[in-house]
Amino acid sequence: MAERYGKKYKKKIKIEGQSHLNENKELVLIVCLTGMPGSGKSTVAKFLEEYGLFLVTMGDVVREEAKQSHIELTDTNLGNLMVKMRDDSGPGAIAHLIKGKIERIKMKFKTNNFVVDGIRSLSEVEILRTAGSVRLLSIHASTKIRFEHLKRRARDDAPLTIEDFDNRDKRELSVGISEAIALSDEVLSNNSLTISELKRISIGIVAQWVKLHYSNRKKYTSKAGGTHH
Repeated sequence: MAERYGKKYKKKIKIEGQSHLNENKELVLIVCLTGMPGSGKSTVAKFLEEYGLFLVTMGDVVREEAKQSHIELTDTNLGNLMVKMRDDSGPGAIAHLIKGKIERIKMKFKTNNFVVDGIRSLSEVEILRTAGSVRLLSIHASTKIRFEHLKRRARDDAPLTIEDFDNRDKRELSVGISEAIALSDEVLSNNSLTISELKRISIGIVAQWVKLHYSNRKKYTSKAGGTHH
């Protein structure tokens, strides 16, 4: 499957520890984003990529699988494929593929800081916890605002009607996204925020997590009998 590697990742803002590679999962930070379709997850993901986290998108895995299987990239087709992948290989099927991507990216780019866009269940969170320290951020928006967001986005897989939108919501709920949202570490309400406010608040939340992560990392490396420079 194609990786999202490119020159732009060489220009990322440097977070403390970004350039150091350590195989121990306690040194890897994975910020996971969850929320109903159109809530603003992808926008927040791009902000966090600009901040310095390496972006991995769960929906890309499904789209890559669809392309390999010559499936048209419509909302219904991708949704059905997403459910089928989980039915065939378990609720954590896509997370296992994402974990593999994280491992390859970590080795290639010597980075320990990731944002994963599109978490749909706690099973996926548990799998990613075997790869690093996970923080889960939920993005919330009303049904009306989410539908408007998706229409403006005008992506190939965007729902064309309110009926399509409702079906997409039901599909997301069927795979456990409500539990992931309910048990997230932080909830960000995106009902009335401007883009600049959304960016400031989301980066502010994650900046605190980064600070705490590297504070704990220093304690871990100190107990392990060494430090990283």
